Amino acid sequence: MSTVVSEIPRTASASDWDSFLDQVRETVMSHPVVTNNEYCVWFDKGDASRAQVRDLVQQFSVFSNLFIVAQLLKTINAPTMSQARESCEILVNELGVVFNDGRTSPRDSSARSDEDKDREGDPALVSTEGTVDGGVYRFNARHFEWLVKVGEAVGLGFDDLGKRKFGREETLFFCDELARIYGSDDPDVAEGASFAVEHWAAAGFWKQLIHGLDQFKDRECPDLRLAFFTWHDRVEDQHAAHTMDELEGAFQRPGFDQQKFLDGAAEMLNGVNAFWKGLETSRLEMEAVTA
Repeated sequence: MSTVVSEIPRTASASDWDSFLDQVRETVMSHPVVTNNEYCVWFDKGDASRAQVRDLVQQFSVFSNLFIVAQLLKTINAPTMSQARESCEILVNELGVVFNDGRTSPRDSSARSDEDKDREGDPALVSTEGTVDGGVYRFNARHFEWLVKVGEAVGLGFDDLGKRKFGREETLFFCDELARIYGSDDPDVAEGASFAVEHWAAAGFWKQLIHGLDQFKDRECPDLRLAFFTWHDRVEDQHAAHTMDELEGAFQRPGFDQQKFLDGAAEMLNGVNAFWKGLETSRLEMEAVTA
């Protein structure tokens, strides 16, 4: 999780900024889904069965696909052109536009092993740097298609993934909260939700899932593809570095409503927590059946 640096915005007093940061720490950095995600702590141990991995992949595919709706709303409701472009970058990259990093020649991947290529992904498809402006669209760069490849290794096909009908109640609650809060037309609410999502995503859960999936792959599923998870882990590490700049920018904006920001952050993290609680309940039920 990134460290909060207390830098005083030019238009605020030191006490106002410090007080706000204290509230942000309490609301976001101290939320249970950030500090102690029970499902991910368990998954990190590598004990997940094939059925439990299938459950994770299926529910994650619903979240990944429906996230597109929330990101589209965030783009539509962006309060400035620059924020609209930032939101659009995320949206179209999710849909398959590869980041253009400015290189004029392809990377030489001949020296990489098949295992490295699986973990890092095809460099033509999974760049984590640059901009979508001038980028190339590829169907197989669509994030949902990466998840389909993950699912195929554990017996799930396209017809089993991504649709709302496959989401359990907690997963759908999370997706609907993303659309309502993260995609809100109130800029302070949306800023709070966005800040919370970035800190949750950078808090380490990707690494926990990767570690658990690595062990499952070694134990019984050598064909498991990991690029979806490893790519998101790398890109979220980059995003985390910018969240405090975004927080400062929001705080300096005329008319900024701190309480709306904090409420948006808290409600969004409660939605995130519901998603993981649903997975935790499901895995415990599976274990009870096989005990």
